Amino acid sequence: MKTVVHQPRYRITIEREHQPRLELISSEERLVLGSSTQADIVIDDQTVSGIHCELAREQEGFVLRDLRSAHGTWISGVRVREVVLPTEARFEVGAVRVSCGQVSGLAEIPLHPENHFGGLFGESAVMRAVFARLARVATRDITVLLEGESGTGKELAARAIHEASARRAGPFVVIDCGAIPHTLIDAELFGHERGAYTGASQPRPGAFVQAEGGTIFLDEVAELDLELQPRLLGALERREVKPIGAAQPVPINVRIVAATNQDLRRRANEGFFREDLYYRLAVARVRLPSLRERSADIPLLIRHFIAQHAQKDGIDYSIDEDLVARLALAAWPGNVRELRNVIEQIVAFGIEEVRVVEAPREPVRIDAPFKTAKAQVLAAFEHEYLVALLAQHGGNITAAASAAELDRVHFLRLLDRHGLRKSRSSSPPPQRA
Repeated sequence: MKTVVHQPRYRITIEREHQPRLELISSEERLVLGSSTQADIVIDDQTVSGIHCELAREQEGFVLRDLRSAHGTWISGVRVREVVLPTEARFEVGAVRVSCGQVSGLAEIPLHPENHFGGLFGESAVMRAVFARLARVATRDITVLLEGESGTGKELAARAIHEASARRAGPFVVIDCGAIPHTLIDAELFGHERGAYTGASQPRPGAFVQAEGGTIFLDEVAELDLELQPRLLGALERREVKPIGAAQPVPINVRIVAATNQDLRRRANEGFFREDLYYRLAVARVRLPSLRERSADIPLLIRHFIAQHAQKDGIDYSIDEDLVARLALAAWPGNVRELRNVIEQIVAFGIEEVRVVEAPREPVRIDAPFKTAKAQVLAAFEHEYLVALLAQHGGNITAAASAAELDRVHFLRLLDRHGLRKSRSSSPPPQRA
């Protein structure tokens, strides 16, 4: 079994007027650009937001993703939200020029020596690289932020971190921030004293106190109310909590692992999540890949889930290789959780009664007249097509119009219709985000 995987390296170059040129060579899967000191690449410029944009290496290539920055991310005068970049690309972060391109040589990324870490299973290189990263952060008593779509195994990853840490003998307390009513989350996290409010007949310790000496897992942390976030930030900074109705704070000794299926950096730029709280949570970030990014693991996962049922039921379930092949080719928008649920149905009812999911599609809108709904779909298609086409041709309007087999004047009208031509009035103003 391989112990390392080789990944391409790329160069990021930052150019600003009257400033020295900044250059970085990296093999990281994701790099955040912004003016904050917490960004991976810090750009000190008034037109650059604290968390401005992200460069990510994904299956389709390098993806440039704007994180709802104040002054935008631009390619040849076209403001972009998300676009796949060509091999060599230039773009603007606010008013700062950035270029990126692949360089010679490969970087070695260490892989976990086994095909599992705690309750997580996978033999693909991408998953074993995640295991290696989880194993490293587990030994360090630092706050961890787990990112990934729903169903990718974030709670299993949090439990695996706990079990591989020096706190393994302590409690592992789970708080689902999205499932607890907003009126109760304060008491759930921090506890309350007797008589603190109507119905509080007895004092109750909160999750932080219950997790003393162990780990508290804050699932779906993006769902926390904005007004409650300062309380959580204070607990992280001062290592103490104050139960509702208490006169004095209570010191805590816990490790925090948080998880989210949303991009907290984008939420921070939108004003829905405190930027300082994000920095406190994201001391170490680990992204759990979707199942479509690790489809080679599907046969292993199927066998693992069936073996679990065989052990629980005392029955030696046979594995149909045709079934394994069929499931390996299916779409799994619900990720590993959905695959596990399908295996449970197959074990209970048989394959004939289970409908394997198809690739997800946008629902057809019937809440608007036909012509209106059709126009909205076409407008969305036009916008995405134009952005991708211009990016492919480096912003060259003539070349893009020719590739689309459209008259240049008509092409310019389409750009204007979608607000994709950068005019003088739309240039980023020289003020800090």
